[in-house]
Amino acid sequence: MIRIRYRHFKCLMDYLGAGVLLTLTAPLFLLIALLVKWDSPGPVFYRQWRVGRQGRLFRIWKFRSMRTDAESQSGPVWAKKNDPRATRVGSILRKSHLDELPQLFNVALGQMSLIGPRPERPEMVATLRDRISGYDRRLEVKPGITGLAQVKHRYDATLKDVRDKIRYDALYIRKACLLLDMKIAAFTIRKMLLMADPG
Repeated sequence: MIRIRYRHFKCLMDYLGAGVLLTLTAPLFLLIALLVKWDSPGPVFYRQWRVGRQGRLFRIWKFRSMRTDAESQSGPVWAKKNDPRATRVGSILRKSHLDELPQLFNVALGQMSLIGPRPERPEMVATLRDRISGYDRRLEVKPGITGLAQVKHRYDATLKDVRDKIRYDALYIRKACLLLDMKIAAFTIRKMLLMADPG
């Protein structure tokens, strides 16, 4: 019963939180959009297919932080810390995680939560679910803008990094509660202000 009440409360907080944050950050959206457009040619926003709850596909929104031809030679690859494909403004957006702000639209549309496992690209999911036992467990809940794995771990660079993050995702799904969500939110704000990654 407690878990059911928590899920309902979390859903309500997602919609209310997304609405409030979109309103408060509207001037920041405009400023970032102008900087992205000034810094490099291409669209302001970047949309990409991701795998959501129960394997449903949706298009995630981000401020564009990389060159438009970033994957023309490599195909889909993980982003990394100090990624050389990032633009000048994009590097700042990525370090501060402000490139993730447009995902508030995904939360408002019910595709994501404010807090939960980060959604992965379909190409990556197809590979990882064959190589990591229990990978699909993270698809039992809505993906989040931030999560326990994001505040406790670094960018994915190896299969071991992914396995470590999956363990954090599984722990979050098992222990999810209002207090844990508040702690993750506080850690996320601190990380954004310090423009730092764990590890």
